[in-house]
Amino acid sequence: MKKTLIDLLESSVEKFGGNTFLLEKRTDKFEPTTYKEVKRQALETGAGLASLGVTKGDCVSILSEGRNDWIISELGIFYAAGVSVPLSIKLEESNDLMFRLRHGEVSVIFVSDSQYRKVNTIRDQLPGLRHVIVFDKVEGMREGDLTLAEVKEKGREYLTDKEKKEALLAQAHAIQNDDYATITYTSGTTADPKGVILTHRNYTANVEQALTQMDVPEWYRTLIILPLDHCFAHVVGFYIMLSQGASVATVQVGKTPIENLKNIPVNIKEVQPHFLLSVPALAKNFRKNIESTIQKKGKFTEKLFRHALKTAYAYNKDGYLKGTGASAMLKPLVAFYDKILFSKVREAFGGNLEFFVGGGALLDAELQRFFYAIGVPMYQGYGLSEATPVISTNSPRHHRFGSSGRLVEPLDMRIVGENGEDLPVGQKGEMVVRGENVMAGYWRNPKATEETVRGGWLYTGDMGYMGEDGFLYVLGRFKSLLIAGDGEKYSPEGMEEAIAEKSPYIEQIIIYNNQSPFTSALIVPAREAVLRHLREKHVAEADIPAEAVRLILDEVNKYKGGGEFAGEFPERWLPASFALIRDPFTEQNGLVNSTMKIVRGKVEERYKDRIDHIYTPEGKDVMNGKNLEVFK
Repeated sequence: MKKTLIDLLESSVEKFGGNTFLLEKRTDKFEPTTYKEVKRQALETGAGLASLGVTKGDCVSILSEGRNDWIISELGIFYAAGVSVPLSIKLEESNDLMFRLRHGEVSVIFVSDSQYRKVNTIRDQLPGLRHVIVFDKVEGMREGDLTLAEVKEKGREYLTDKEKKEALLAQAHAIQNDDYATITYTSGTTADPKGVILTHRNYTANVEQALTQMDVPEWYRTLIILPLDHCFAHVVGFYIMLSQGASVATVQVGKTPIENLKNIPVNIKEVQPHFLLSVPALAKNFRKNIESTIQKKGKFTEKLFRHALKTAYAYNKDGYLKGTGASAMLKPLVAFYDKILFSKVREAFGGNLEFFVGGGALLDAELQRFFYAIGVPMYQGYGLSEATPVISTNSPRHHRFGSSGRLVEPLDMRIVGENGEDLPVGQKGEMVVRGENVMAGYWRNPKATEETVRGGWLYTGDMGYMGEDGFLYVLGRFKSLLIAGDGEKYSPEGMEEAIAEKSPYIEQIIIYNNQSPFTSALIVPAREAVLRHLREKHVAEADIPAEAVRLILDEVNKYKGGGEFAGEFPERWLPASFALIRDPFTEQNGLVNSTMKIVRGKVEERYKDRIDHIYTPEGKDVMNGKNLEVFK
């Protein structure tokens, strides 16, 4: 059966035409735009593109912060039978942006006013770029560039010609399931970015699959705080909502990236969303803000909050076994704490928030326990762009901390060993999936396509296993595996998440073992927190470097025999030594990608000399000069 994104839009407009689809705050409050109005504007945009010569299969990019125009422009691209190439606003023009625009053969680009300069800087090196469309008029626009309002005006004029209108609609309705919808460039945690081709049916199938695990009533609202170019934001953020007649708000665009971030908590209170999309980095920030607010209320409130958490943890167990056995007796106390404490915390999220949907990377089970305790569970899912992206998810119906939930349906999954053999339940191997959500391939990269999709099966490159309980457990990337001298392998991502999350003195950590004599780590310390702690202890200034390194060592040793977290991870894979790195891994220095994941390969390459130094007699001693220098 044919079901494209145009079909999805038009069937939803028929069913929910008067419902609010989009919410946007441009001045002092969020204003609604109905499903019917969105379709009208999308059709005008598509007709405007057609008037500029855009036709079937042409690649059109969007480079902008999240806003109504972003979503309407993408729907407009589909009405013109084009292919959308969504781009991250965090891309630097000199290399990453240029590569994508050239490789994606982009002929037209929609940009926000804040991104216009980037495109202008490199435009002369992009001979295939015919038109630049700016969402809002900006000073110094090049001759020939258009505003979105002008494109829509061209579209309205185009649609007055009956023949042209009929031809445009016929072309849009002739789009087939296998026609390309988007080319989404991967962030590339291990290699150069690849353009993931997703078809119209990839999207509509994944919407249907995801809805087998979660319910979205038409009265639901969400506020998309992730970039809209994310595949995750596409499917769970707005196409699922579109299919159900629900409402999507975007964060108010500020004058600077910092202002955008500051608008998030304000907008959450205003929109009062029923669920939010999150990634681990955002989840950590939310938790830090909550705990900071509690601390400001004094020692008594902080102590009470800690006891409330402890009680809720004991009652909830792993989520799946919540309130079972003797813990059932804690139910009245948990309800009491919820009334006096946790309900107040939830008010900061607008009062209606029922849950988060977590994606992007593995989420530490401790973070899941925390959000579950305060009454807004963070349901971890698993997916990747090549699968449009949702493969599995925890949900209100079925959830277990530490798992990535139940598989969406219909979807086939195999766990395979090193020789491609199928492995039984409970045994870890590479996760391989087959379904209508599997990508068409990589744009202009047949070799990578052949390596990744074989016989209709998508080889994810991720390690995991299916539990006896029917939940999927994801362990991490094969390319991230630690490899000991004896050939044994271990995925470090869960350990890295736990150490960085639980330690107030460790900001970031990458664990390393490539057939090395022992496991080591690169650690970015939380310098301010370390220095504040030592000064509160009245440590002499001359002794601070050595005491700081000792403090970091103590944090790592908490996971070893006799330590507070002993037994959480196998001792042989814990770092025996480490190198301290002064500068954090960031997007600006290329060591963190747009989904806020550390790019392991680039970190290891950048700090190869420090890794090599760890495996010298001097470097193995954590009190070496290079580590001490970080705190001087």
